[in-house]
Amino acid sequence: MKLACQEGLVPGSSLPERLEKLAAWGYKGIEFWGGGIKERVAEIQSALKNSPVQASTICAGFRGCLLDADPAQRDLALQDIRDLLYVAGDIGAVGLIVVPIFGGPRIPDLRPLAAPESLERELLLKLLEDLVQTAEKAGAHILLEPLNRYETHFLRRLEQAAAICDALPHPNLKIMADFFHMSIEEADIAAALRAAGNHIAHVHLADSNRLLPGQGHTDFRQGFAALREIGYTGYMALECGIAGDPAVALPKTVGYLQAAMEAGDRPS
Repeated sequence: MKLACQEGLVPGSSLPERLEKLAAWGYKGIEFWGGGIKERVAEIQSALKNSPVQASTICAGFRGCLLDADPAQRDLALQDIRDLLYVAGDIGAVGLIVVPIFGGPRIPDLRPLAAPESLERELLLKLLEDLVQTAEKAGAHILLEPLNRYETHFLRRLEQAAAICDALPHPNLKIMADFFHMSIEEADIAAALRAAGNHIAHVHLADSNRLLPGQGHTDFRQGFAALREIGYTGYMALECGIAGDPAVALPKTVGYLQAAMEAGDRPS
């Protein structure tokens, strides 16, 4: 498993400077925000060319909403996601993190014919049929991200995202597992990771309070042990707040996470 960090968390006046710091601190990947990244492709490719740190993923940054009642908003999301998938392929990233919808339902409640969640699931699957073809052409993955109950009503647990992947089996449709959201929604983080298995293609790291790992009460050792058991070898990117100086906290976090990974390797 390889540690990564979101670009915005790293101090520095340029991307090469941030990459140099990440490499010195022990990080292997960098995650980019999707907003405005199309105009940065040449810059990113140039910076990554001679760096040991590589692009892990693109985090959202698309306009519109896949599950909006307004077709124009759905079309806007589809076009931006297609574009970002090609950017992900161009910079060598694993894929694009996609949240289908924030907040409550935007589709009318048609019960007894159908509840909003049922309509949303069918709509998402229909839209993904198109998007997975783009993902395949781009050489990137769509990474569905379950959030928590305070941020969405829709995908909130890994098993729900895995069910979408099972309903539309395609090698370019995967899951992004976030330890912060799991600390709220999953009864057992390690068990949820084991059950999701090879659907997982990216991981976000944050403690239970959304700060750096080690500053809350999440048991990362058991979670990392579960990831080892399912054969996960991909990136785990920090997406969290930083209390204090990032130049001190970020290298310290590497030590904490490496110790947790080593502890997860040992038999209990």
